[in-house]
Amino acid sequence: MIANGIGGSNTKTGLIFEGKVDLATFLSRQNGYRIDSDRQVYYCDELVAQIFKKNEFYKFLEKRQVDWKKIISKRLLPDDSIYVIINNTFFVIECKFQQVAGSVDEKLQTCDFKKKQYQKLLSSLNMEVEYVYLLSNWFQKPEYRDVLDYIISVNCRYYFEYIPLQVFGLPIPMDS
Repeated sequence: MIANGIGGSNTKTGLIFEGKVDLATFLSRQNGYRIDSDRQVYYCDELVAQIFKKNEFYKFLEKRQVDWKKIISKRLLPDDSIYVIINNTFFVIECKFQQVAGSVDEKLQTCDFKKKQYQKLLSSLNMEVEYVYLLSNWFQKPEYRDVLDYIISVNCRYYFEYIPLQVFGLPIPMDS
């Protein structure tokens, strides 16, 4: 069930939530961080990461001569992702917003499969993969305890409303 009977792809509150947590926007507002037009992330003018949304991930693979079609059968489109150069880790970030019970509930249970698919895609590049949910506060309700426990049990992570920079291993800005 979706608030006001509007379909999931048109749910304005979900889009607002995802827009509110855009990684490039967040990082560009942090002291010492700069994002260029190729979504490369610099901290104090040192390249530390690169950010991808949806199909940009496949351009990243193509540049590294990884043919995804030979590895997995269907494209995965991450809400947001970041390759952190300094720790050679690719973080997939999925943003999930909910106001009423609905299909997002079951999507949370797919993290193990999706993380393994990303690991297959990135294994030839010898990158570590982390799968992280950024959840709205809706998911703090007691009825989500089992699924949240499951997310942790399959070595995925979740955070509510924000993800601290140290999770990515990115430099923490000094206060000005």
